[in-house]
Amino acid sequence: MVHSWRDETGLSSPIGVSTSCLTKQTGSDAVSAKNGAERRLTTRGAATRRRIVAAAADLAMKRGVGETSLDDVMAASGASKSQLYHYFADKDALLREAAALQAERVLAAHGPLLEAFDSLAAMGRWRDAVVALNRQTGCPLGALVYQLPRGARRARTTVEDGLETWRGLIEEGLVRMQARGELARDAKPADIALAVLSAVQGGLLLSRSAKSDRPLELAFDMALAYVAAQIRRPGAISASRAKA
Repeated sequence: MVHSWRDETGLSSPIGVSTSCLTKQTGSDAVSAKNGAERRLTTRGAATRRRIVAAAADLAMKRGVGETSLDDVMAASGASKSQLYHYFADKDALLREAAALQAERVLAAHGPLLEAFDSLAAMGRWRDAVVALNRQTGCPLGALVYQLPRGARRARTTVEDGLETWRGLIEEGLVRMQARGELARDAKPADIALAVLSAVQGGLLLSRSAKSDRPLELAFDMALAYVAAQIRRPGAISASRAKA
């Protein structure tokens, strides 16, 4: 028998979890709720709760949304049905925390690259890191927006926050490029960041479907070319720095 919470439609469904690719503040509400809940638990209870969240995130990453049941989570975490329902009010609560956990994991791997993003060369290094991560584990943030259960509103919000945070980090890097004089003054960092993220997410989705890195590589290279087209000429950069 496969256990599951019922969503607002009244239909039972297997548990699905989203993965965040690069996010600085994704699911801050979920993290705050988790920390508050863990402070009220015993050490053993908090450890059990963390195991459940980690199991949900890991299984969904490997099997995909809709292919991981609550029974699977219980088996992988060693938790009982009563514990699962004790620590999480509903399915959405578990989904949201699992999404936030994946966001934390990915940021640990990519945060330094994004924070150092201040040139086209640095953007190229970020590109290589994303492709490398895709080879290892994949990064299906955008695709999973469409696979989450309809009733998982808070989990969807966590994913959407992750996408916006990712876009914001790209924009911050482009702003730094503009401040250095590398990016043209009339370039619009916010619009460029949105275009870059759209290309990357499309590449990730197609790479997942095709089981090949090629779509992601082509999409990312196209995005880099788009940014490169708005790079100022070396002479203009030197003149700008001299005036400064």
